[in-house]
Amino acid sequence: MLTTTPAEHADAGSACFVCEGAQVAVSGKRLVSIDKIAFPPACVTGVIGHNGSGKTTLLKLLAGQIPATAGTVRFDGKALANWDRRALARSVAYLPQDPPATRGMLVRELVALGRYPWHGAFGRFSEVDAEKTETAMKLTDIARLADRLVDTLSGGERQRAWIAMMVAQDAKCLLLDEPISALDVSHQVEVLDLVRSLSQSRNLAAVIVLHDINMAARYCDRLIALKAGECIADDTPEMLLKAPLLKDIFGIAMNVMPHPGGEGVLAYVD
Repeated sequence: MLTTTPAEHADAGSACFVCEGAQVAVSGKRLVSIDKIAFPPACVTGVIGHNGSGKTTLLKLLAGQIPATAGTVRFDGKALANWDRRALARSVAYLPQDPPATRGMLVRELVALGRYPWHGAFGRFSEVDAEKTETAMKLTDIARLADRLVDTLSGGERQRAWIAMMVAQDAKCLLLDEPISALDVSHQVEVLDLVRSLSQSRNLAAVIVLHDINMAARYCDRLIALKAGECIADDTPEMLLKAPLLKDIFGIAMNVMPHPGGEGVLAYVD
């Protein structure tokens, strides 16, 4: 099995998340088994791999949606199991592959849900909450859509609204599971560019599951490849996009060529 050396910027000392010997098993079947991975701030980490490789399970593990059955996952130096649920929700924002229904909900109302961990079900929506909501809509360029129904938005606009909700949450880490899977190319670019911009400008750790290897290479600072639940590669896109390694990851022969624009490389099926 081929592996790469972990990227230098994945230093556990400054990381938001650190997984050490972390495993998730269901009915005796091991879904994820991570020796050690760290996720630093101001870094977009792309998680790639074939279907069933454990990508979504890893994201749910980091989000605290499912517990580790062995090993440890730490956030800000403290084991997830020791975090108060509301305190963790204030720091970690998770967007699943299939977000909840938003029927009858305005964009402003959806974004404002990001403030829920700060005031709770019966808490008062404060001026600070309102300011955070407005700022999030401006940062994600959807302020003009504030009074539109979410269900009337295009796919790209809808994803921006969900990301705005995550920004309003004031989280230190964004976890996104295939946020561009149902979008056309132009909206894919917009969403990934937005995530990268937010990560850099707000010093956020972003972990994003992607199927498009070329989009992942273009917009992620670092790529982690999973196979059968294990991390078999962890490096910069330039170092990870090698034909032998891609074949090991995806089980199909792929070629790699320099990007025509001079920015990195492109992978394609042989």
